[in-house]
Amino acid sequence: MFKIGEFSALTHISVKTLRYYDETGLLRPVHVDHFTGYRYYSAQQLPRLHRILALKDLGFSLDQIVMALRDNITPQELRGMLTQRKAEQERRVREEQERLTRLETRLTYIEQEPIMNTDVVTKDVAPQWIVSIRSIIPNYPAIGELYPKVTSQVPSPDDLGMPIAIWHDMEHKETDVDGEAGFFLKQPLSAHGTAKMYQLDKVKVASYVHHGAFNRLTDAYQSVLRWVEENHYRVAGPFRELYHHCTSPVRQDDESYVTELQVPVKKA
Repeated sequence: MFKIGEFSALTHISVKTLRYYDETGLLRPVHVDHFTGYRYYSAQQLPRLHRILALKDLGFSLDQIVMALRDNITPQELRGMLTQRKAEQERRVREEQERLTRLETRLTYIEQEPIMNTDVVTKDVAPQWIVSIRSIIPNYPAIGELYPKVTSQVPSPDDLGMPIAIWHDMEHKETDVDGEAGFFLKQPLSAHGTAKMYQLDKVKVASYVHHGAFNRLTDAYQSVLRWVEENHYRVAGPFRELYHHCTSPVRQDDESYVTELQVPVKKA
């Protein structure tokens, strides 16, 4: 038999770890001297110790290792534990790979576009009531002409919240743009004329907050769409623009504006 220090030197396992294995029941000494308290181990315990270390290396918790070392465990039960651990590790690898991809994407943005804020995030947007007018307009800036028409067709402008634009074309267009201008609502209200009141569906979006002029939104959209592609998403609906800060009259070159771009996405 070996004293605990000798067994530690033989197995390259610390005395502290061997004592912990004793306390948890993983590996108890074959003999404990009642007078000195010395723990003694046997070479016949090496196979059990090696199995403990192998299971620990595979990522099993101590409770799982205790279960795997039961004398009455069947090969099918052990295989089931290993299969479950394999599935857990594969899920963790996928999550870490996705995190690595996001890090690589961020580094690429920093290297290629150092002056652009590239904080794109995904989030779930809850259903939201809006009142809006949808129309074919000459170009993108012409969306501003629709907002006064919306406000004139509701009982009180005070009921209107943040302005929003929804772009229904799934490609960039120089003319005949399918645009929708509206306002968020705290609660449903009546509207007349060409204004429509309805609830936007819940959707997952890639969101980016653009601090700057409207005439630089094209660059911002290109960055968001590149992020969507490189993070293995696909576009899943019309783009949304939320105007957190905008002045009237609107200027395309006003750098004080704050616009949130929301691109509905699904995993590719």
